[in-house]
Amino acid sequence: MKIKAYLKPHCGWSNGVRAIMRKYNLAYEDIDIINNRDNYAEMVQKSGQPLSPCVEVDGVMLADVSGEEVENYLLSNDLVKPSDAQLDIPTNQGCSDEEHAKMATKTIRFF
Repeated sequence: MKIKAYLKPHCGWSNGVRAIMRKYNLAYEDIDIINNRDNYAEMVQKSGQPLSPCVEVDGVMLADVSGEEVENYLLSNDLVKPSDAQLDIPTNQGCSDEEHAKMATKTIRFF
């Protein structure tokens, strides 16, 4: 399975997607859309919209999804087997105010 995840370096939604990838031990390409304008443009072109995270699984684009939604897609399409592995972070939650403040001081925005 080929997975490309268009993610922000520090984001609750993006971290939820990363957690699902760890839960199922899936190899994936973590594509930074904040610090690379070409990556962001590629995500928008492929997904048809500007919101993230977006995850492409074997050519199927899941646009503006949470980790929970990615997990549901993988399970419902028999791409992974159910797992009882516990996660240390939520898979369906945005950033806290503190995380937003941290991102505002450390990232370069192209859009």
